[in-house]
Amino acid sequence: MTKFDLRCEDCLKGMSQLPNERVDLVVTSPPYNLGVRYGKFSDRQDRQSYLRWCREWAAQVQRILKPSGSFFLNIGSAPSNPMLPHEIVIELTCASGGFVLQNTIHWIKSISIEDREGEVRSYGHFKPISSKRFLNDCHEYIFHFTKTGRVEIDRLALGVPYQDKSNIARWRHTHGSDLRCRGNTWFIPYETIQSRAKERPHPATFPVQLAEWCIKLHGPVDAGHVQTMLDPFLGIGNSALAALRCGVKRFIGFETDETYLAEAKRRLAL
Repeated sequence: MTKFDLRCEDCLKGMSQLPNERVDLVVTSPPYNLGVRYGKFSDRQDRQSYLRWCREWAAQVQRILKPSGSFFLNIGSAPSNPMLPHEIVIELTCASGGFVLQNTIHWIKSISIEDREGEVRSYGHFKPISSKRFLNDCHEYIFHFTKTGRVEIDRLALGVPYQDKSNIARWRHTHGSDLRCRGNTWFIPYETIQSRAKERPHPATFPVQLAEWCIKLHGPVDAGHVQTMLDPFLGIGNSALAALRCGVKRFIGFETDETYLAEAKRRLAL
Protein backbone atom coordinates (compact mmCIF):
# COMPACT_ATOMS: atom_id res chain seq x y z
CA MET A 1 0.00 0.00 0.00
CA THR A 2 1.36 3.41 -1.00
CA LYS A 3 1.81 5.98 1.77
CA PHE A 4 0.90 9.46 0.50
CA ASP A 5 2.24 12.79 1.73
CA LEU A 6 0.34 15.42 -0.27
CA ARG A 7 0.83 19.04 0.74
CA CYS A 8 -0.83 22.31 -0.25
CA GLU A 9 2.46 24.13 -0.42
CA ASP A 10 4.87 25.77 -2.83
CA CYS A 11 7.33 23.11 -3.97
CA LEU A 12 10.39 25.27 -3.28
CA LYS A 13 9.41 25.61 0.36
CA GLY A 14 8.27 22.01 0.60
CA MET A 15 11.34 20.44 -0.97
CA SER A 16 13.66 22.59 1.15
CA GLN A 17 12.37 20.68 4.18
CA LEU A 18 13.22 17.25 2.74
CA PRO A 19 16.56 15.57 3.59
CA ASN A 20 19.36 15.12 1.08
CA GLU A 21 19.34 12.14 -1.30
CA ARG A 22 16.18 10.43 -0.05
CA VAL A 23 14.08 10.32 -3.27
CA ASP A 24 14.44 7.56 -5.86
CA LEU A 25 12.28 8.96 -8.61
CA VAL A 26 10.82 12.30 -9.68
CA VAL A 27 8.16 12.49 -12.37
CA THR A 28 6.68 15.91 -13.00
CA SER A 29 5.46 18.49 -15.46
CA PRO A 30 5.81 22.13 -14.43
CA PRO A 31 3.84 25.03 -15.89
CA TYR A 32 5.21 25.70 -19.38
CA ASN A 33 5.04 29.52 -19.26
CA LEU A 34 2.91 29.48 -22.39
CA GLY A 35 -0.08 31.36 -21.00
CA VAL A 36 -2.08 28.36 -19.82
CA ARG A 37 -4.93 29.42 -17.52
CA TYR A 38 -4.34 27.71 -14.17
CA GLY A 39 -6.43 28.32 -11.10
CA LYS A 40 -3.83 30.14 -8.97
CA PHE A 41 -0.63 30.30 -11.01
CA SER A 42 0.47 32.96 -13.45
CA ASP A 43 1.84 31.20 -16.53
CA ARG A 44 3.12 34.42 -18.12
CA GLN A 45 6.51 35.24 -16.61
CA ASP A 46 9.23 36.87 -18.66
CA ARG A 47 11.61 34.32 -20.13
CA GLN A 48 14.58 34.90 -17.83
CA SER A 49 12.44 34.91 -14.68
CA TYR A 50 10.85 31.63 -15.70
CA LEU A 51 14.19 29.97 -16.46
CA ARG A 52 15.63 31.24 -13.17
CA TRP A 53 12.63 29.76 -11.33
CA CYS A 54 13.23 26.42 -13.12
CA ARG A 55 16.85 26.44 -11.94
CA GLU A 56 15.69 27.04 -8.37
CA TRP A 57 13.23 24.16 -8.10
CA ALA A 58 15.47 21.83 -10.15
CA ALA A 59 18.33 22.50 -7.70
CA GLN A 60 16.10 21.24 -4.89
CA VAL A 61 15.18 18.16 -6.94
CA GLN A 62 18.87 17.45 -7.48
CA ARG A 63 19.66 17.83 -3.79
CA ILE A 64 17.01 15.38 -2.61
CA LEU A 65 17.47 12.84 -5.44
CA LYS A 66 19.59 9.77 -4.71
CA PRO A 67 22.74 9.25 -6.82
CA SER A 68 20.95 6.26 -8.38
CA GLY A 69 17.74 8.23 -8.93
CA SER A 70 15.95 9.36 -12.06
CA PHE A 71 14.21 12.64 -12.81
CA PHE A 72 11.66 12.55 -15.65
CA LEU A 73 10.60 16.03 -16.80
CA ASN A 74 7.65 16.36 -19.15
CA ILE A 75 7.66 19.66 -21.01
CA GLY A 76 5.96 20.91 -24.15
CA SER A 77 6.27 23.93 -26.36
CA ALA A 78 4.19 26.08 -28.66
CA PRO A 79 4.83 26.57 -32.38
CA SER A 80 5.57 30.23 -31.67
CA ASN A 81 7.95 29.27 -28.84
CA PRO A 82 9.67 26.05 -29.99
CA MET A 83 12.97 26.49 -28.12
CA LEU A 84 11.55 26.58 -24.59
CA PRO A 85 12.05 22.85 -23.76
CA HIS A 86 15.65 23.00 -24.98
CA GLU A 87 16.36 26.18 -23.04
CA ILE A 88 15.17 24.44 -19.88
CA VAL A 89 17.49 21.50 -20.59
CA ILE A 90 20.42 23.88 -21.00
CA GLU A 91 19.56 25.59 -17.70
CA LEU A 92 19.38 22.27 -15.84
CA THR A 93 22.54 20.74 -17.31
CA CYS A 94 24.98 23.61 -17.76
CA ALA A 95 24.95 24.89 -14.20
CA SER A 96 27.87 23.83 -12.02
CA GLY A 97 27.08 20.37 -10.68
CA GLY A 98 23.93 20.23 -12.79
CA PHE A 99 21.98 17.26 -14.09
CA VAL A 100 23.08 15.01 -16.93
CA LEU A 101 20.57 14.47 -19.72
CA GLN A 102 20.62 10.67 -20.02
CA ASN A 103 17.65 10.10 -22.38
CA THR A 104 15.29 12.20 -24.48
CA ILE A 105 11.88 10.61 -24.92
CA HIS A 106 9.29 11.84 -27.39
CA TRP A 107 5.73 11.54 -26.10
CA ILE A 108 3.53 11.10 -29.18
CA LYS A 109 -0.03 12.19 -28.38
CA SER A 110 -1.43 11.65 -31.85
CA ILE A 111 -0.15 10.02 -35.04
CA SER A 112 -1.35 9.16 -38.53
CA ILE A 113 0.08 6.04 -40.17
CA GLU A 114 -0.25 4.84 -43.76
CA ASP A 115 -0.17 1.04 -43.97
CA ARG A 116 1.26 -1.00 -46.83
CA GLU A 117 -2.10 -1.02 -48.57
CA GLY A 118 -2.16 2.76 -48.58
CA GLU A 119 -4.87 3.17 -45.95
CA VAL A 120 -4.31 6.06 -43.56
CA ARG A 121 -5.27 5.54 -39.91
CA SER A 122 -5.14 8.21 -37.22
CA TYR A 123 -4.78 7.50 -33.51
CA GLY A 124 -4.81 9.67 -30.40
CA HIS A 125 -5.87 13.22 -29.62
CA PHE A 126 -4.38 16.64 -30.22
CA LYS A 127 -5.44 20.28 -29.99
CA PRO A 128 -5.79 21.64 -33.54
CA ILE A 129 -3.89 24.81 -34.44
CA SER A 130 -5.63 27.38 -36.59
CA SER A 131 -2.68 28.73 -38.53
CA LYS A 132 -1.30 29.18 -42.03
CA ARG A 133 2.28 28.90 -40.69
CA PHE A 134 2.44 26.09 -38.13
CA LEU A 135 1.74 22.37 -38.07
CA ASN A 136 -0.51 20.80 -35.44
CA ASP A 137 1.61 20.02 -32.40
CA CYS A 138 1.15 16.31 -31.63
CA HIS A 139 4.08 15.60 -29.34
CA GLU A 140 5.88 16.69 -26.16
CA TYR A 141 9.22 15.86 -24.57
CA ILE A 142 10.08 13.71 -21.57
CA PHE A 143 13.64 14.49 -20.52
CA HIS A 144 15.30 11.83 -18.36
CA PHE A 145 17.88 13.44 -16.10
CA THR A 146 20.26 11.73 -13.70
CA LYS A 147 23.15 12.94 -11.59
CA THR A 148 25.83 10.99 -13.46
CA GLY A 149 24.39 9.84 -16.78
CA ARG A 150 25.24 6.27 -15.72
CA VAL A 151 22.05 5.14 -14.01
CA GLU A 152 20.97 1.71 -15.27
CA ILE A 153 17.33 1.42 -16.33
CA ASP A 154 15.00 -1.48 -17.03
CA ARG A 155 14.87 -1.16 -20.83
CA LEU A 156 12.68 -4.23 -21.31
CA ALA A 157 10.07 -3.20 -18.74
CA LEU A 158 8.39 -1.42 -21.64
CA GLY A 159 9.62 -3.94 -24.21
CA VAL A 160 7.76 -4.87 -27.39
CA PRO A 161 7.88 -8.08 -29.47
CA TYR A 162 10.12 -8.30 -32.50
CA GLN A 163 8.26 -7.83 -35.77
CA ASP A 164 10.87 -9.95 -37.55
CA LYS A 165 11.12 -13.05 -35.34
CA SER A 166 14.38 -14.10 -36.97
CA ASN A 167 16.03 -11.35 -34.91
CA ILE A 168 15.49 -13.42 -31.77
CA ALA A 169 18.06 -15.99 -32.87
CA ARG A 170 20.22 -13.57 -34.85
CA TRP A 171 21.16 -11.29 -31.95
CA ARG A 172 22.92 -12.63 -28.86
CA HIS A 173 21.60 -9.86 -26.62
CA THR A 174 18.03 -11.22 -26.96
CA HIS A 175 18.96 -14.36 -24.94
CA GLY A 176 16.15 -16.09 -26.86
CA SER A 177 13.47 -13.67 -25.68
CA ASP A 178 10.93 -12.11 -28.03
CA LEU A 179 11.23 -8.69 -26.42
CA ARG A 180 13.16 -5.63 -27.51
CA CYS A 181 13.62 -2.11 -26.20
CA ARG A 182 10.65 0.08 -27.16
CA GLY A 183 12.93 3.02 -27.87
CA ASN A 184 12.48 6.71 -27.17
CA THR A 185 9.14 7.31 -28.92
CA TRP A 186 6.16 6.62 -26.67
CA PHE A 187 2.68 6.71 -28.15
CA ILE A 188 0.43 7.46 -25.18
CA PRO A 189 -2.92 8.99 -26.14
CA TYR A 190 -5.19 10.78 -23.74
CA GLU A 191 -8.22 8.83 -22.59
CA THR A 192 -11.43 9.97 -24.25
CA ILE A 193 -13.58 11.99 -21.86
CA GLN A 194 -17.07 13.45 -22.01
CA SER A 195 -16.60 16.42 -19.66
CA ARG A 196 -13.31 18.18 -18.93
CA ALA A 197 -14.77 19.93 -15.88
CA LYS A 198 -15.78 16.61 -14.31
CA GLU A 199 -13.18 14.16 -15.59
CA ARG A 200 -10.03 16.26 -16.16
CA PRO A 201 -10.43 19.56 -14.25
CA HIS A 202 -6.91 20.79 -14.97
CA PRO A 203 -5.67 22.61 -18.09
CA ALA A 204 -2.41 20.65 -18.53
CA THR A 205 -2.10 17.04 -17.42
CA PHE A 206 -0.14 14.07 -18.68
CA PRO A 207 -1.80 10.64 -18.80
CA VAL A 208 -1.42 8.34 -15.81
CA GLN A 209 0.16 5.80 -18.17
CA LEU A 210 3.02 8.19 -18.93
CA ALA A 211 4.01 8.30 -15.26
CA GLU A 212 3.57 4.52 -14.99
CA TRP A 213 6.02 3.99 -17.85
CA CYS A 214 8.56 6.29 -16.19
CA ILE A 215 8.27 4.28 -12.97
CA LYS A 216 8.70 0.97 -14.79
CA LEU A 217 11.61 2.22 -16.89
CA HIS A 218 13.55 3.38 -13.83
CA GLY A 219 13.46 -0.11 -12.39
CA PRO A 220 11.30 -2.79 -10.77
CA VAL A 221 9.43 -1.47 -7.75
CA ASP A 222 9.44 -4.90 -6.12
CA ALA A 223 13.25 -4.92 -6.33
CA GLY A 224 13.42 -1.74 -4.28
CA HIS A 225 14.35 0.64 -7.09
CA VAL A 226 11.47 3.01 -6.29
CA GLN A 227 10.92 3.36 -2.57
CA THR A 228 10.10 7.07 -2.61
CA MET A 229 8.66 9.07 -5.51
CA LEU A 230 8.08 12.83 -5.76
CA ASP A 231 6.05 15.18 -7.93
CA PRO A 232 6.72 18.87 -7.14
CA PHE A 233 3.77 19.96 -9.36
CA LEU A 234 1.08 17.47 -8.42
CA GLY A 235 -1.94 18.98 -10.17
CA ILE A 236 -4.86 16.56 -9.95
CA GLY A 237 -2.60 13.66 -9.04
CA ASN A 238 -1.93 11.59 -12.16
CA SER A 239 1.61 10.79 -11.01
CA ALA A 240 0.24 9.78 -7.60
CA LEU A 241 -2.27 7.44 -9.26
CA ALA A 242 0.58 5.88 -11.23
CA ALA A 243 2.54 5.37 -8.01
CA LEU A 244 -0.45 3.65 -6.45
CA ARG A 245 -0.94 1.35 -9.45
CA CYS A 246 2.76 0.44 -9.52
CA GLY A 247 3.05 -0.20 -5.79
CA VAL A 248 5.48 2.60 -4.92
CA LYS A 249 5.91 2.60 -1.14
CA ARG A 250 5.93 6.36 -0.50
CA PHE A 251 4.77 9.28 -2.62
CA ILE A 252 5.31 12.99 -1.91
CA GLY A 253 3.46 15.69 -3.82
CA PHE A 254 3.22 19.48 -3.65
CA GLU A 255 0.40 21.59 -5.10
CA THR A 256 -0.44 25.25 -4.44
CA ASP A 257 -4.03 25.10 -5.68
CA GLU A 258 -6.44 23.74 -3.06
CA THR A 259 -9.00 22.73 -5.69
CA TYR A 260 -6.52 20.63 -7.67
CA LEU A 261 -5.19 19.04 -4.48
CA ALA A 262 -8.69 18.17 -3.31
CA GLU A 263 -9.37 16.50 -6.66
CA ALA A 264 -6.13 14.51 -6.38
CA LYS A 265 -7.13 13.27 -2.93
CA ARG A 266 -10.62 12.38 -4.16
CA ARG A 267 -9.19 10.31 -7.02
CA LEU A 268 -6.85 8.52 -4.59
CA ALA A 269 -9.73 7.96 -2.13
CA LEU A 270 -7.78 9.71 0.65
